Amino acid sequence: MLAVDITCWLRPDAHTAPQRILCHTYGRGKNQTIMVPGWPYLMVVALEAGRSSWTAPLDAVRLAPGADAATVTAGQVRDIVGRLVAAGQWQPGDPDVLVVADAGYDAPRLAFLLADLARAGPRPDALGPGAPPGRATPPAGNDGRPPRHGGEFVFGDPATWGEPDAATATDTRTAPHGPAPGTG
Repeated sequence: MLAVDITCWLRPDAHTAPQRILCHTYGRGKNQTIMVPGWPYLMVVALEAGRSSWTAPLDAVRLAPGADAATVTAGQVRDIVGRLVAAGQWQPGDPDVLVVADAGYDAPRLAFLLADLARAGPRPDALGPGAPPGRATPPAGNDGRPPRHGGEFVFGDPATWGEPDAATATDTRTAPHGPAPGTG
């Protein structure tokens, strides 16, 4: 499993540093988003199997001013998958290489750019967070932090889906198509 993300080396006082661009920063100052000059790096790391926070950095590419993050990331992923295959780290029959990214990426565009590399879309058994459950009584002596995310969400198991937080239905303007699927 590969994870992709952008991390910035902030350089607000390096006025003569070449190719600085404005980087999103969160929680600096009064818990607000601030744009700070710096160098954004596209990072690709390998994630450990199971529930672990350990990662193995595989590649970092500095994003040039005006470059498209999705295009550069797709090139990085292609290069890394090619290197994994060439090194014998992945062979046909092995589990699929899954690429995960945060909400800052244009996921449909990234999937389009990588569509010929592998199948796109979520795996049937991919996991995601649900709504946070009520706080359980902690064991004696362990007050711990309350859970941020809910229980395990399994795409292939409707029993884990819960109720949707919101639902929308839109009638199309073209009469032959009628209402959106499942709304009428």
